[in-house]
This record gives sequence, C-alpha cells and structure tokens, in this order.
Amino acid sequence: MLVVQLVLVGLLAGEEFIVRWGIQPAIRTLPDDAHLRTRIALVKSLKVVVPILMVPALLASVAVLVIAGADDGLGWRIAAMVALVVFVLASFLGTVPINIGVNDWDPTDPPADWKRVVMRWERIDVLRSSAAGVAFVLFAAAVVQILG
Repeated sequence: MLVVQLVLVGLLAGEEFIVRWGIQPAIRTLPDDAHLRTRIALVKSLKVVVPILMVPALLASVAVLVIAGADDGLGWRIAAMVALVVFVLASFLGTVPINIGVNDWDPTDPPADWKRVVMRWERIDVLRSSAAGVAFVLFAAAVVQILG
C-alpha cells in the first residue's frame, strides 16, 4: 500500500508541477485569443484528469496514515497529510470555482476582468502545486524512515 500511495501522490505532485511551472508560463506568452482558447481547453481536460489522481491519492494517503499507525515515519505522514489537505482546500475553495467560470468563457468575448481572474488563479495555484509537492516529499521521507 505504501508504494501505491507514494506513486499516486507523486503523480499528482508531478501533474501539478508541470501545469504550474511548465504549461502556465507558456500560456502566458500567447496572444490573448490563443491564451483564452488554450486555458479553456486545459480546464476542460484537467477537470477530468486531476480528480482521477486526487481522489485515489487522498484515499490511499488516509489509508496509509491509519494502517501504518504510530510506526516509524508518523510525524512525516501527519505533516504530509496536512500539506495534502492544504492542496485539497486550495483546490476546492480557490481554483475549482475559478475553473468553473473559465469553463464557460467565450474566447471571442471573454469577461472584462479575465486577466485579473487568471492572475488570481495563478497565485492560488502556486499554493496548490507547492502543497502537492511538499506532500509528496514528506510522504517519501516517511517511507525512507520506515525502510531506513
């Protein structure tokens, strides 16, 4: 179970890393029309992909926390769960509501404040992607302590 959980959290962290630090900076360089079309397409794609990774990663992480109990690495696992909860909260309270709106944008007639909305999404996503990465590193540290 530890390996499966670590792989799931690692995939989630990797997906978040590449979206935040690879895809988003590239989108920002596009002309407005292309930026909007790409952002809308990305939201439509990721609203399927992210939950497919997020839900099993979260469930497996809770299972590992419960099953492993007070064994070696408990402190690392608790800290990792806190980071994962920050990721989930930042998603559901921050980027998901924004993405719901972006999903319905018309690229030929975007909202007047679309650039402000994108900047807000990007700020929240720094927290999200960082929390996912931190969760992965901390869960990996817990596994190292168990195996150590």
